[in-house]
Amino acid sequence: MEFRRAESGLAALACAAVLGILPLAAHAQTQGSGRTIYCCDVGGQPVCGDILPAACYGRAYREISPSGVLRRIVAAPLTQEEIAARAAVERERRAAEADRARRQRLDQALLETYRSLEDLDGRRDRELADLDRSIRVLRARESELIERQHALISEATHTDKSEVAASLEADIGVLDSEIAAQSSIIAAKLRERSSVVERFQEHRRRYLELTAGGKLEAAGAAQELR
Repeated sequence: MEFRRAESGLAALACAAVLGILPLAAHAQTQGSGRTIYCCDVGGQPVCGDILPAACYGRAYREISPSGVLRRIVAAPLTQEEIAARAAVERERRAAEADRARRQRLDQALLETYRSLEDLDGRRDRELADLDRSIRVLRARESELIERQHALISEATHTDKSEVAASLEADIGVLDSEIAAQSSIIAAKLRERSSVVERFQEHRRRYLELTAGGKLEAAGAAQELR
């Protein structure tokens, strides 16, 4: 009985020793497999080391496991020219995104502004009609000023009194300024009218694209504005 107890005790000690050794061995194996080898190519030849070799600074390099498995490729640092080129590409990308967002906002505003194509055409016609009335009034006033000026010129050429002629000349000069101002206002109104026509042409074209879904249909349905 005593012999068996001693034998079982020795077996227990042996098992404990084995159990204590195995974790240490596993830890050592794990540590070894975690090491990384760094390699780069210099003059067509690989240069490697447990730490990044000095020759690899500023170059692309590879991280390799001790078993030869490629873990990662690290690109070389960018040059100043490459950094500038990448920044330019990023600026263009952001500008394109901003322009796309702006166009989306404009399209949404267009659809919210006009209930239908008839509504768009009606607003255009009313706006042009208001401008046409203003232009007619301005031109009528311009004609009145010109006629008055012609009458003063005729009167000035048929008078023998110098003081009357001098007064008429002054009035004619005033009318010159008024006629020039009136002509300038008329020209501005005509430019405004052209701008309104162009704006509604573009609105109509885009509205058709958004609601009918096709440039060909928009072009075929485009209405010639007066």
